[in-house]
Amino acid sequence: MMENKKNIKKSPFGKKGFAALYIAIVVLIIMLGIALSLAFLVVNQQKIIGNSLKSYQSFSVAEAGTEDALLRLTKGMNWSSSYSVTLGNSASNIVISDIIGGARTITSTGNVNNRIRKVQVVYEISTDNFSFFYGAQAGEGGIIMGNNAKIHGNVFSNGDIIGSNNSQVDNNAVVSGQHQINNGKIGISGGNALVYNCVGAHIYGNLTYVNSNSCTVDGVPPGKLPVQQADEIASVPLPILQSQIDEWVLEAKAGDIMNCPPVPPCLPVTITGVQSLGAVQIGTLAQPRDLIVNGTLNITGTIYVTGNITFNGTTRLDNSYGSDGGIIFAAGTIYVGNGAILNGSGQIGSYLLTLSTNPSILLANPAINVRNNAGGSIFYTTSGMIYLKNNMSAREITGYQIYIENGAEIWYESGLGNTNFASGPGGGWKVASWKEIE
Repeated sequence: MMENKKNIKKSPFGKKGFAALYIAIVVLIIMLGIALSLAFLVVNQQKIIGNSLKSYQSFSVAEAGTEDALLRLTKGMNWSSSYSVTLGNSASNIVISDIIGGARTITSTGNVNNRIRKVQVVYEISTDNFSFFYGAQAGEGGIIMGNNAKIHGNVFSNGDIIGSNNSQVDNNAVVSGQHQINNGKIGISGGNALVYNCVGAHIYGNLTYVNSNSCTVDGVPPGKLPVQQADEIASVPLPILQSQIDEWVLEAKAGDIMNCPPVPPCLPVTITGVQSLGAVQIGTLAQPRDLIVNGTLNITGTIYVTGNITFNGTTRLDNSYGSDGGIIFAAGTIYVGNGAILNGSGQIGSYLLTLSTNPSILLANPAINVRNNAGGSIFYTTSGMIYLKNNMSAREITGYQIYIENGAEIWYESGLGNTNFASGPGGGWKVASWKEIE
């Protein structure tokens, strides 16, 4: 019996064996769990990466759509208010708004496997801001006013202001340097005069002078005496720099150049009926060419005329300018005939800037000669005379010398103190904002 007990073998799985087996099973389970977790994470990560990739592809498609729209608008290519661009297996849906306030909105939607991304661009006409603080501002050539000539607004001059019988400045008149106010009425609406010498004029407000005074002064309040000061008034430059005019030349030239024909004569560009024009340079400085407006000229971009401009019909800014102003300018003389009409776009704050770089100060052949109402235009010369005649009126006048003939009037509008002049639809545009909206 004892012998049988000795012959019984012990199981290979003792307590220690079972413990090892248990540990191995637990380790296998843990490893399997880790492997499954890693697999799950890898799958999820692949999905996230896939979704991110598709979302990024949708964004890239939307970006490509906006770039396509900008290319079409900038280069004058065919486009519609709503169209699609196919990129591989995806497409960008593009919507281009009408021009509102001088700007378009471009919305591009990218869609890759229902991952939607939207990009919006505001594309606006590039503008230059100038401040015209005075009804009339003159350089060293000064201001000459005929009988009953009137300026409804403030005046600043770097030269003499020479008045005549019943000529008047409603508001303030300031003369810089050692120049004078001679004759006429200043401050009819309560404005003041600030000048080096005051000679024979009637000042309805207050007078401040530097050297001498022989003017009649009512003063506000009545009986107030003129005030003498020691220092003369500092000059103020005209607001538009030559560098800006040079930029406008480049803008016009970038649109188109209407050269003279190879065989003379070089006939003027003549507008009859209703025609749109701009951005464009007419002629070259080597071969100047004139512009004559007999019909209706609709300005769609900056116009530079290397010869002379004659306005007989209607000249207006295109509706797309919105509340911005536009520019037409000449190296030669500008003549505004008796039947001519010059206007902005029709919206408040929109004016046509009519500018000449011609240096003539001859009364018989001034740089700008205006003989009819031009309430929608601002006239400007860099170094020549602006001559106003025939009971006409203008919105604002700035130039080297201003000659206001009998009965002509200038009506200043306060908004001109902060006026934007745009290159126009045919000229320069700029991206005002570019952002994702969805």
